[in-house]
Amino acid sequence: MIPLTWDMVLQGLGEAGRILALLALGVVVLELLAYFVLHRWLKLKHSLPLMLMLPALVAVAALIIYPFGFNLKLAFSNMSMYRFKNFSVGLSYGIENFLDVFRAPVLQNVTFFQLLWRTIVWTAVNVIFHVLGGLFFAILLNRPLRGKAIYRTLLTIPWAIPQVIAALAWKNEFHYQYGFVNAMLRQFGFSPIQWLSDPRWAFVAVIIVNIWLGIPFMMVILLGGLQSISPEYYDAAQIDGASGWQQFQSITMPLLKPVLVPATVLGVVWTFNNFNVIYLITKGGPMEGTDILVTSLYKAVFEFYRYGFGAAYSTVILIILLIFTWAYLKITQGIGEAEGA
Repeated sequence: MIPLTWDMVLQGLGEAGRILALLALGVVVLELLAYFVLHRWLKLKHSLPLMLMLPALVAVAALIIYPFGFNLKLAFSNMSMYRFKNFSVGLSYGIENFLDVFRAPVLQNVTFFQLLWRTIVWTAVNVIFHVLGGLFFAILLNRPLRGKAIYRTLLTIPWAIPQVIAALAWKNEFHYQYGFVNAMLRQFGFSPIQWLSDPRWAFVAVIIVNIWLGIPFMMVILLGGLQSISPEYYDAAQIDGASGWQQFQSITMPLLKPVLVPATVLGVVWTFNNFNVIYLITKGGPMEGTDILVTSLYKAVFEFYRYGFGAAYSTVILIILLIFTWAYLKITQGIGEAEGA
């Protein structure tokens, strides 16, 4: 391993500075061209807003639209480790790749539908605990409480710690012989568990870690929503004799819904695509026993070098998330309209 020196650091900073300077120069040139084309030549009424939006549109095209289009191109190709430079693109290759997603093992043994079911369980369990745990702590912190700032800081520590560091730390805590979890089980008279070698317990372990990591984020989001609800509603409800549960049903949840719905959608998407926790904790552990769609996608591309198949596989995952988001937003909007009626 080459030791890091100050010369190397300065060289890296210099290269980063040159890249930033080139980007700044590119933005200036782009804005000047937009000014002459939109304002001086076409004389558009809204030329200034278009000029301000143009760098962002170019960035979106370069960082999102082009990679997505290239991924679709790979999905209809026979690209693999052996055809990395001389691959072919055609409809027949695309049909074969998309059919292989559903009919052939994604890795060695596990199939797409097994991974899909495991991913649904992983996502549902995590998001349910994230929402319920985040709502519980948000309600507690929204009440008059001495030392509230200290509790809030302590509860956000799992979210503040980089996820990679937290996952690796938890991996050590689940060690069969020396881990804290098994040490506590022995302390209470239980037998130690093979957390990282038994597929079922390894899956439970990664769920526990992800719940621990995800509750603080949901708590912060929901706490902001709770603090935006006027106390006058609760005062009026108390005067009318409403119980705490009735206030929660009739005031808290309806007014919290505009915050809760998008937070839940984001939580589902992030959990569905959560790669770090499972990969870092169970890498080298139970063979394919804890993989979900996104981790198996990574292995199919970077360990089995199935690039065309991986591109088709990632497109299927995207379609699943789009269908879920559309259905969830439609259902929750329908519920909101029914309640409003």
